Amino acid sequence: PMGSERMEMRKRQMSVTQETPGTAQAQHSTGNRGSNACCFCWCCCCSCSCLTVRNQDEERAKRTSHELQAEGIPNCEESPAPTLEEVNAWAQSFDKLMFTPAGRNAFREFLRTEFSEENMLFWMACEELKKESNKSVIEEKARLIYEDYISILSPKEVSLDSRVRDVINRNMLEPSQHTFDDAQLQIYTLMHRDSYPRFMNSAIYKNLLRSLSEKSIEA
Repeated sequence: PMGSERMEMRKRQMSVTQETPGTAQAQHSTGNRGSNACCFCWCCCCSCSCLTVRNQDEERAKRTSHELQAEGIPNCEESPAPTLEEVNAWAQSFDKLMFTPAGRNAFREFLRTEFSEENMLFWMACEELKKESNKSVIEEKARLIYEDYISILSPKEVSLDSRVRDVINRNMLEPSQHTFDDAQLQIYTLMHRDSYPRFMNSAIYKNLLRSLSEKSIEA
């Protein structure tokens, strides 16, 4: 029976390859996945490499969609509206910008326009990890941070050099609150050097500053 099934599978595959390009394209566009065979290979095994890659891509797409639904856009920290003094202080140093939730929210909004919001999300996740004391919680949060921001398979992977990645991989053998300290510092430095100057010249910052200045004058 197995031999006849395999022969039937080969006949179906040969039939597909002999179809006109238009017909084959039409079948592909309908998403017909009744057969386990793929890429016109002669195996009917679910572990076929191209099928595995396709399944991984589908899982990543589902996860990304789920995360967006869970997080929402925007999903910012709760904070009171910034004062004019606070917004002026953001221009004095990056540390003052990152010190307040309102500053982080504004900066995160800007990062989103540059498609680099993951840098802020990673930095914030590391800050949350440092507050934990329960070992099991630390291990779980460290695993999630690794999967979301360190793994090369993640759509939110942050840019880290090989030395820092090696440190993280060693630290993950026994995760702690400080597993990602080197990586967090590198991303903080990257945001400071690369994104912060552009934020200060952005419409997001200038419009906020102008709005608060006008309110101050009216008062």
